[in-house]
Parts: sequence; C-alpha cells; structure tokens
Amino acid sequence: MVLLAAPAGAQEPDAPVPAADLISGEPHPMPIAGLVTMVDIGAHSCIPCKMMTPIIEELSKEYDGRAAIAFIDVWKHRDEASRYGITAIPTQIFYDAQGKERYRHVGYLDKASIVAKLTELGVE
Repeated sequence: MVLLAAPAGAQEPDAPVPAADLISGEPHPMPIAGLVTMVDIGAHSCIPCKMMTPIIEELSKEYDGRAAIAFIDVWKHRDEASRYGITAIPTQIFYDAQGKERYRHVGYLDKASIVAKLTELGVE
C-alpha cells in the first residue's frame, strides 16, 4: 500500500468520473449505469498496483458485459484522488448496478476476493 497526501475536502463523487479503459485507454464514465462496477484506483508505478494489473485485466475480460472493471491512475490524474477520497493506493471501490458505493478496500486485493464481492453484488 502506498500512502497519498490526505486530500482536502475528500468526498464521494457526485457524478460519474472518467476512468481509463484497460484495453484502449479511452476515458469512460464511472460507475457504469446499470452494471455492477469495480474501480481500481492506483498508479502504474506503484508495486502493489502492478501486482493487481494482471488480475484487473483478467477480470475485465471475464466479466465483459456483466460488470464494469476499470482502473484510474491517480499519479497521472491527481484530482481523482480527492474526488474519490483516496489516501492510499491501491484502493478498490465497488458500486452496485444503481451506482451506489457498496464496498471499499485499501491495499492489494486478490482475484478470489474480487470475484466474491462481485458475486455478492449480484454478478453471475
């Protein structure tokens, strides 16, 4: 886990926030309306974040069309850290299909734990 400076005025986002698509790199809004969404917030240069990259890529493919899996690099997009209330990376945020935050985890999260949380949120 890598600590960030405590963001001033951190709060849950009011509106969808752009996240980079894992494959194309094109931005898209988070969370995705109508889909359970997991956003992994980290940095491409952070060691625990690098350890999660293959997991996030696998899950993105495995859950394509059933859940949205995305990554935001907060070292490239620093304003997103305060928008999401991030003080350490990696942080994973899970949203239900209505876009409400249901779970937040700080630190490395293994694939089985992510799959369990997606299942708990109704993803088959």
